[in-house]
Amino acid sequence: MPPVQVGVVMGSSSDWDTLQHAVQILQEFGVAHEARVVSAHRMPDDMFAYAQAAAGRGLKAIIAGAGGAAHLPGMLAAKTPVPVLGVPVASRHLQGVDSLHSIVQMPKGVPVATFAIGQAGAANAALFAVAMLANEDAALRARLDAFRARQTEAARAMTLPPVA
Repeated sequence: MPPVQVGVVMGSSSDWDTLQHAVQILQEFGVAHEARVVSAHRMPDDMFAYAQAAAGRGLKAIIAGAGGAAHLPGMLAAKTPVPVLGVPVASRHLQGVDSLHSIVQMPKGVPVATFAIGQAGAANAALFAVAMLANEDAALRARLDAFRARQTEAARAMTLPPVA
């Protein structure tokens, strides 16, 4: 089994409904990954240990999803040189706008690449990770090129209904 290249972490198991879309993309591309709950608020020592060990374990990217106050992506980024890709998870009351603001407003010097709220953001974070890895992997680049070609063909095949 190849070494894990991408970590997918979330603050709660309830975030899985969103983050599973990142895992599906990583599986589609054959990227070795792991998924786990690492809560910034309920298990900060575990979160710091995960971040501090990430580079040494060979992780090339961490996709971190969080809702509400959404501190997980930023706190991970503060403790690791591994790129962190933040995915805001839709919250019950503010539909994820709170999460988006929490993740995207990182201070200068501690970047988190931030994606759209919800499932599209999770999938795009994984596609971004794939693109990063494809810079060093010609076979992965070919799979990514083929994926994008399929996306293009699907868009070209779209038709509009007649005017009513």
